[in-house]
Amino acid sequence: MGEPITVFTFPQPTVNGPLHVGHLSGPYLAADIAARAARARGERVVVTTGLDVHQNYVLTRAENEGVEAGVMTADFRADIKDTYELARIGYDRFTDPLEDEHAPIIRQLMNHLVTSGATPLREVTLHACTDCGRTLHESYLSGFCGECKAPAAGGACEQCGGFTHVENMIDPVCGRCGGEPRPFAATVPVLRMEDHREALVSMWLRADLPLAVRELIDRNLTAGLPEIALAYPTNWGIEGDGPLTGLRIGPYTEVALADLYGIARAVDPGAGDVAGYLAALARVDHLWHFLGLDNAFWYALYWRAVWAAAGVARLPLSGLVVNEFYTFDGAKFSTSRKHGIGATELLRAEDPSIVRLFLAWDRPDRYRSDFTLNSFRAFADRIEPLLAGVQRVSEALDPALAAIERARGESALRPEGFDPPLAVRSLLTLLAGGVQDTGSLRAALTGTDR
Repeated sequence: MGEPITVFTFPQPTVNGPLHVGHLSGPYLAADIAARAARARGERVVVTTGLDVHQNYVLTRAENEGVEAGVMTADFRADIKDTYELARIGYDRFTDPLEDEHAPIIRQLMNHLVTSGATPLREVTLHACTDCGRTLHESYLSGFCGECKAPAAGGACEQCGGFTHVENMIDPVCGRCGGEPRPFAATVPVLRMEDHREALVSMWLRADLPLAVRELIDRNLTAGLPEIALAYPTNWGIEGDGPLTGLRIGPYTEVALADLYGIARAVDPGAGDVAGYLAALARVDHLWHFLGLDNAFWYALYWRAVWAAAGVARLPLSGLVVNEFYTFDGAKFSTSRKHGIGATELLRAEDPSIVRLFLAWDRPDRYRSDFTLNSFRAFADRIEPLLAGVQRVSEALDPALAAIERARGESALRPEGFDPPLAVRSLLTLLAGGVQDTGSLRAALTGTDR
């Protein structure tokens, strides 16, 4: 047996805008902190991420702003990678749909799903806009979540994480022009998630999942796991070939498959076909996804079912590290609505170490929290002299107490029970007590090697 391999992933951001501070406060910074802490413990860790180019939110923004979609996605891709560098967020594998190899691999995996019989072609009822003709999904669909009644688009409800589509939404309309849904028949590949109930339940029972995710799973198990089309006739996304000619691969399915081959390539760079990907995944001992609650359906349910259909024998999920929403001055950060502070804007204006520490300290970990510039400035004023080592120590921390505090903080950065706010508080206690040996805490939280 080789050295145990732990994989951490953080979401592939949609290239319909730059990353904002709300993104950083959630899974992006968290995965980097956890990976640094794990490596300090001597673990072999692989971190993967990438980009999400083919949600039609991308085309919607390009069309609304009158810019060429390819130019816009390239610009946002560069900005996102700049943000990672400024924030000291690292990764070992970046799956990029803008690179030439990506689309052929996704087509290969999709055709495997169809030809193997795991996701057979079937005639189903889809819906298009009566007025503009767009197939209603993602940004092309708007209405209210049938479960929590919150405003929602197609895909998943941002409030409760439930799967949203025309037939289970309240007052669904076209998200682009407001037209009414019109049913039409289409032959598409369909994943019956119920076919994988036993494998999914076995995985969920052994995984470390927060209560909100378990409640989401329970609701789906009670109602019956859904059937989901993996491709459909639409105007944005990777074009299918072979049995999928004339269809475009659904973006959520694409990301599931991108994760599959991206993780496999990170473990075994030589993996080049379905068998190679499956063999590489079998070598993964622990897999942790870092994500926001709005993505829980995809990471906990749908993508696991896609992997099972692709032939992953034992779904290697150790758990999900899930954050709640981080708001800005009381309202949700929003790329599409341009509400909030851009991540690069803050990182270029402030010390990245302090930005990382504040966002870890104020992380919407077990409940929602709210970013304000006043609170950030108050934190920075307090922490700057502690980091610089120039604040007078009024009372030195006893070495025995320092050892306990250091161990508490380092334990808080394990994915099981991940609690970076507690880790930051432990670090501040050590620094305020004049303790120079902060173990792995300072390096992991600030992204430095000091």
